[in-house]
Amino acid sequence: MAVIAFGRVMPAFARHAGHLRESATMRIIGRAKAMKAAGVDVVSFGAGEPDFDTPAHVREAAIRAIQEGFTKYTPAAGIPELREAVARKFTADGLAVGPDRTLVGIGAKSVLFDAITVLCEEGDEVVVFAPYWLSYPEMVASTGAATVVVPTTPADRYVIDPDRFRAALTPRTKLVILNSPGNPTGTVQPDEVQREVGRIAARHGVWVLSDEIYEHLAYAPAKFTSFARLCPDAAERTILVNGTSKAYSMTGWRIGYAAGPKDLVDRMVCLQGHATSGPPGICQRAALAALTGPTDEIERMRRAFDARRRLMVDALRAIPGVDCPVPDGAFYALAGVSSFLGRRAGGRTLGDVSALAEAVLEEAKVAVISGEPFGAPDAIRLSYACSEDTIRKGMDRLAAFFRGLA
Repeated sequence: MAVIAFGRVMPAFARHAGHLRESATMRIIGRAKAMKAAGVDVVSFGAGEPDFDTPAHVREAAIRAIQEGFTKYTPAAGIPELREAVARKFTADGLAVGPDRTLVGIGAKSVLFDAITVLCEEGDEVVVFAPYWLSYPEMVASTGAATVVVPTTPADRYVIDPDRFRAALTPRTKLVILNSPGNPTGTVQPDEVQREVGRIAARHGVWVLSDEIYEHLAYAPAKFTSFARLCPDAAERTILVNGTSKAYSMTGWRIGYAAGPKDLVDRMVCLQGHATSGPPGICQRAALAALTGPTDEIERMRRAFDARRRLMVDALRAIPGVDCPVPDGAFYALAGVSSFLGRRAGGRTLGDVSALAEAVLEEAKVAVISGEPFGAPDAIRLSYACSEDTIRKGMDRLAAFFRGLA
């Protein structure tokens, strides 16, 4: 198919790129910010972004880098000292690697994209577990591969059923993506479940991409264990991805990192070298300070998120008609709102959860994210990466909104 532009025929976009969708998270956050800029009092539960400052020792490392003139291009794979720190971190997690098996990229999102792009192509299938982070299927689609969705349920607290995973495998299955603690559910997958997923993947020659960006945000009695430690038999087909954004409140610094088999990492480095080059040196120096410095700030933030989690989830569960399993980790609550679909608000029928999220923003002045692009078409995602006062204010508005629909 071709399109007419400026009086001449232009080639159409690549088929897989033409199907990519805008990030629902970015769209809602953008609308909420625009409303705030216009003077509207909006409570935002949209962004997965800690409201804490980046720890002082991390900021100071970046300042020193600027003062020392460390402002030039860096190697495509990351500066050597940071790759060494990443290797030590992953080795401690159970995947024994040297620096040559690591990659530092522009955020964990970029590193995930590199891994999926290097591994997948048209004709391949990638298994994801729903609800999933909304960018996984879009990244897969950008390669021409197909996403195969294996559902989990709120009744099981979104724990993966290995038998369903096994049944989803075909000769075309190239990769399975794990995310624990997970976005948007907050579920920490039990050790025995991850082990069985690893055994099945190894038996069928399937790659495993374990996205462990929320590793430091697990709340008792849940406990994070890296997939690499749980499934050493799958090591030769395992890619671990992590980053500094969540645990160190460094979202804007854009530093992610990965480790895996050397031939895979080498190809990811080549791709990154042509696509973005290495991340800014200033940010890498800051990340080095984060990974090698004190961890007391991580624990302080984790305790604060735990208190906020209980505050938000208790408030959601107190609203008649809302179903919200207690999340084990991260900083999200996934609230089921199917009982409100089909009702009316602000002169519109809430035909789906996206319409409901729009109505919540317009009528209650609360930004929440539709669960539809996360593979949760009957739920909304709320982030509790904000103050307790903000949570109370927003929950009061949400309770009033839902009462008005009853």
